[in-house]
Amino acid sequence: MHTTHAAMAALDGGFSRRRLLSAGAALGTSAFLPAASRAQGQWPTKSIRFVVPFAPGGSSEIVARSTAAELSKTLGQSVYVDNKPGAAGNIAMSEVARADDQHTVVLGHIGTLAVNPYIFSKLPWELKDFKPVSLLAKVPSLYVVHPDVPAKNLREFIAYAKSKPGRLSYGSAGNGSAGQLAFEYLKMTSDVFMLHVPYRGTGPMLTDLLSGRLDASAIGAAAIIPFIKSGKVRCIATGSAKRLPLLPDVPTVAEQGYPGFEMTQWYGMMAPASLQQPHLDKLAAETMKAVKAPESLRRLNGDAAEAIGDTPAQFAQFIATEQERWKKVIARAQIKPD
Repeated sequence: MHTTHAAMAALDGGFSRRRLLSAGAALGTSAFLPAASRAQGQWPTKSIRFVVPFAPGGSSEIVARSTAAELSKTLGQSVYVDNKPGAAGNIAMSEVARADDQHTVVLGHIGTLAVNPYIFSKLPWELKDFKPVSLLAKVPSLYVVHPDVPAKNLREFIAYAKSKPGRLSYGSAGNGSAGQLAFEYLKMTSDVFMLHVPYRGTGPMLTDLLSGRLDASAIGAAAIIPFIKSGKVRCIATGSAKRLPLLPDVPTVAEQGYPGFEMTQWYGMMAPASLQQPHLDKLAAETMKAVKAPESLRRLNGDAAEAIGDTPAQFAQFIATEQERWKKVIARAQIKPD
């Protein structure tokens, strides 16, 4: 750009047409292309901020950081994670919806994209404020009970719960959390009644579950597998479509009498609607490769996460399907925000 301005200044000073043409040839054709075209070809031109609507730690951190690390290798600019927790993810979503710097994206989640539109009467953002980039990963919910609960598997637990309607309790990280969704979905599918005890985060809920003040819970694999391995809780079913390599002896919910049942937390990349289409296309193509890179797969598999990496159109369809599914569960369970 500075060289182009110099050429134009020379023209104003009386340079001959011949000299101008020589200067143009020296500059190269690209110097006279429209600015927008050059920007599209060069993107990204600075670091990309990957906003995560949750506090550091847990599956969201692993998915975001593994994706960011791989993208930093292929995009020619660093991609860094910026945690912006609060208001069930709405603070981060609202901020990114308004971003127009062409270098900001956000981690979409089952809670922000499929739940919040139905539990909040008014959101500070709309789905049309974003463009789906790619579904990054799915993390299965694991159904666990305290060891004192006399049930070795899901069938026994359902029978036990039906024999004590309303007397058993399950905990979650809060109203509208993935844990509540997972258990309410199981309740709706199996026709059992249990009390929900919401907490402000997975940590305090786990404290009460481990002490026996709660009977059961549904928790993302990363947070609960260490406690399963140590025998502090018993896993009676996985919400995944197939058994987990980390827990090969634990059958899925579907295997235990509920065909087609699947409950996974999921994470995907969303961009502001202002992101130019060529930039989106490039970002989507690189993101699809990033989540399936060997190092990324190693990190995700260690968290019992399944790498996906689909197209923007496929991710958009997935969001629509998930919204339709959870809208029914939310209405039946009368889930409200904290």
